[in-house]
Amino acid sequence: MRPVDLARPYGLSGQAIRNYEAAGVLPAAERTRSGYRNYTAEHASALRTFLALVPAHGHAVARSIMALVNDGRADEALVVVDRSHAELLADRQALDAIEQALTALTGSDRRDQRSSTIAAVAHRLELRPATLRRWERAGLLRPDRDPATGYRVYGPDDVRDAHIVAQLRRSGYLLAQIVPLLDELRNANSSASVASALVDRRARLHDRARAMLHAAAELGRHLDGLT
Repeated sequence: MRPVDLARPYGLSGQAIRNYEAAGVLPAAERTRSGYRNYTAEHASALRTFLALVPAHGHAVARSIMALVNDGRADEALVVVDRSHAELLADRQALDAIEQALTALTGSDRRDQRSSTIAAVAHRLELRPATLRRWERAGLLRPDRDPATGYRVYGPDDVRDAHIVAQLRRSGYLLAQIVPLLDELRNANSSASVASALVDRRARLHDRARAMLHAAAELGRHLDGLT
């Protein structure tokens, strides 16, 4: 097959195929006497596998997996796959922890819209105020300051964030891992939109899990064809 023949069923260009080969996504093609690339069923299988891996693992990871396979390092490629599956599980566990933290805020805590001091929030979470200050320096908490005293003032959203951070920390998450999760929730400006954001996030994780199943099947077939 010519590059365009390989590309056409997937709506790609011949240049995209050449770029994939240069990036290691496809094995090196043999050349005709006149110098043209000659792609085979193995290349078609590799392309099909890569395109299945992208929605499951992301473009960079998919490229890494295929480069390792094409280099004869399938065992290392499977380690990369396993690592990506572990990250998906960690994302699920993080979402569960966030929902648990929000559930803990139901009842009197959620009805209480008053501002809180750092000491009060720390007491509620059974933490030291120094821990909350450390989380603030890491960008996880953003309490206002009382203009008269300079003391930290935790509003309802700040208390919510502190509960979420505390729950994720108990689940073993690093501070740097928590920052993007909180940023996503802060874009939701109401309890209803926060709940919607969590539902959307769970749906994306579900879609990714299904994509991983499809990608695993394609990768398995491709590896079987190489042996």
